[in-house]
Amino acid sequence: MAISYEDIVKVPKALLHDHLDGGLRPATIVELAADAGHELPTTDSEALGRWFAEAANSGSLERYLETFAHTVAVMQTGPALRRVARECALDLAADGVVYAEVRFAPEQHLEQNLTLDEVVDAVVTGFREGSALAAEAGTPIRVGTLLTAMRHAARSQEIAELAVRHRDTGVVGFDIAGAEAGFPPTRHLDAFEYLQRENFHFTIHAGEAFGLPSIWQAIQWCGADRLGHGVRIVDDITPGNPPVLGRLAAYVRDKRIPLELCPSSNVQTGAAASIADHPIGLLRDLRFRVTVNTDNRLMSGTSMSREMALLVDAFGYGWKELQWFTINAMKSAFIPFDERLKIIDEVIKPAYAKLIG
Repeated sequence: MAISYEDIVKVPKALLHDHLDGGLRPATIVELAADAGHELPTTDSEALGRWFAEAANSGSLERYLETFAHTVAVMQTGPALRRVARECALDLAADGVVYAEVRFAPEQHLEQNLTLDEVVDAVVTGFREGSALAAEAGTPIRVGTLLTAMRHAARSQEIAELAVRHRDTGVVGFDIAGAEAGFPPTRHLDAFEYLQRENFHFTIHAGEAFGLPSIWQAIQWCGADRLGHGVRIVDDITPGNPPVLGRLAAYVRDKRIPLELCPSSNVQTGAAASIADHPIGLLRDLRFRVTVNTDNRLMSGTSMSREMALLVDAFGYGWKELQWFTINAMKSAFIPFDERLKIIDEVIKPAYAKLIG
């Protein structure tokens, strides 16, 4: 039975890898830019949305990074951050996402003299407001916040302490992001060791633009709970019937280390040639802990429903596979076990049971 996009929107979904500054509404960018006196490529919201997509698909890293210069520029005040977070929660909820972890780098939002704590407070408040409005609209969502440190900077310890300081107000984890090549995760060992001492969760962007050494360091040196992307783990799998897993790939699978795969984004960044060629098909067949994510909804012109629809078209997946991806994500979330289980048993499984039969 064919699965339509409209049907996918209606089923509950869980999202672990989504960047706040990569998911703004174009109309919001136009309004906030006017308030901030920031010049945009165009002030027509529809044309701006197309500009973001074209720049992200251009194959030019310079043009791709320019897109974030515009979104971050309009996220420099408390009200702006609060609004963006509120709209993020509402947009995800409208797409059927019942649980989301959204990440952002507080150190990138200090140009208007906000403190790091004020930045986090604004975003967490926005998520709380958006979640309340979504519940009133009949599309409940829970949003957890991940604080990201930029791997080329030297503030990871400070951001790690910030995350722990806000762990009881909505921050559920820590992350590092930015260029992998030349900036290995081991540069931030102090931060990761601190987080482990504090019994706090963290993921690491690894295995997207760089290969197996980045994944190995993230896991074996830094102790990452999850891998942000991790798509290059396929480099440690030798094709065959059956495929042969190398030591690192086998370890990742055996330890059930979640892979935060972002199909459309991975194609844009060159980590995969196309959706049909994306390693997610092989990794799913080999029963890795695969999750499906959006990464940057604005730049990729995507949503969780669209990502799942693309996989349905490319691999012929049905409701069982979509449920499997969703439960994988929920199992891998950074909230307490009993809370994860409640969403799985009371929200996800009942909804899919009606479709699977």
